[in-house]
Amino acid sequence: MTSTDVRTDSAGDPDGGSTPRSPSRSRSRARGCLPFAGVCVAGLVLLLLGSRLSLLPGLGGLFAEETTDRSGPAVLKSIQDMSAYEAASGNFQVVVDLEKDAKYLPDAVRGTRTLYVGAGTVQASVDLGKVAANGVVVDEKRTTAELRLPHAVLGKPALDPDRSYAVSKQRGLLDRLGDLFSDNPGSEQAVNKLAAEHIGEAAEESGLTLRAERNTTAMLRGLLESLGFEKVTVHYVGPRT
Repeated sequence: MTSTDVRTDSAGDPDGGSTPRSPSRSRSRARGCLPFAGVCVAGLVLLLLGSRLSLLPGLGGLFAEETTDRSGPAVLKSIQDMSAYEAASGNFQVVVDLEKDAKYLPDAVRGTRTLYVGAGTVQASVDLGKVAANGVVVDEKRTTAELRLPHAVLGKPALDPDRSYAVSKQRGLLDRLGDLFSDNPGSEQAVNKLAAEHIGEAAEESGLTLRAERNTTAMLRGLLESLGFEKVTVHYVGPRT
């Protein structure tokens, strides 16, 4: 009688093949994934419907955003006495189209282009504190006055953040990747600076200083005439800046 050895693997299959997985085990794994999938679906539904549910009466507070201001108190740094009479103010608006390109790379890879609307004001004033000692001449009867004042000057352009905004901003791939790892406040600062420069140039060509001098003359004449002066003459001397 001959004995025959039968070799089996660890799964007990005489042919050495792999044992098929148990159907009950597969079903148990599938049932274990169902709760997780259900949570994901529910969260997605809430995100999609959150904005619409906030429009319904009584549910607006559930998805409303809250803004918290944690800024510190304003600190007084200095006080400066003002002797200038602000006689005119001009409102200006400029469209800034700022583009920065790399020399050997296309714009889609490296480069930015910002379209920005800048709005601001420029003040024109006459510094009455710079009137010389002989700048005011009054006759003995105090009926005639002659004043010599410096020419009106323009102040620095002041951008209005409520009326200034970026229309569009195009960035290359490398610039977008760089924004993911670091802030770039210099880009906004560049368009703001350029907008202020253009507004200042427009103010110089607008005749705002001449308007300020006429308004100053009218103010001084009205003031001195109310004090009894019958003739008031105002001259603007010195270099015009």
